[in-house]
Amino acid sequence: MCGKRSGLVSIGYEGRTAEELLARLVELGVKTLVDVRLTPLSRKPGLSKTRLASTCFAAGIEYVHLPALGNPKENREPFRTGKAKLGCIRYSSLMAEPAAVSAMDQLETLARDARTAVLCFERQHAQCHRQVIVDALVKRLGGDPQLIHA
Repeated sequence: MCGKRSGLVSIGYEGRTAEELLARLVELGVKTLVDVRLTPLSRKPGLSKTRLASTCFAAGIEYVHLPALGNPKENREPFRTGKAKLGCIRYSSLMAEPAAVSAMDQLETLARDARTAVLCFERQHAQCHRQVIVDALVKRLGGDPQLIHA
């Protein structure tokens, strides 16, 4: 998987406006935005599920929410307090649950078809549970899917 039309993007919206996030997605040629927030709500205008989905649609980007890949509230503190490794270990144990496996199957299908972005709040990939999701997806895709940390 290489080339402008395929690949995988890990992106967080922390510190970005909805407009900045969308501009970055368009710049990277993202065709599908997969939201892996458990509850896709935000105090920042335009970054909650309904509004974000509508904005993406207008830009030609499909929006998909996969709540089964969300990080539970009880596992968020390690990421906030600089103990992301512990948070990832805890989160990894949830990846074997049937709903998460099914969501990963769906994510894999989307990522095989077109450039796909995995979205959560944290700007830094290494400080977010999406790193576990992206690492698992890279393995499923069998090689280097041209991973971009945006």
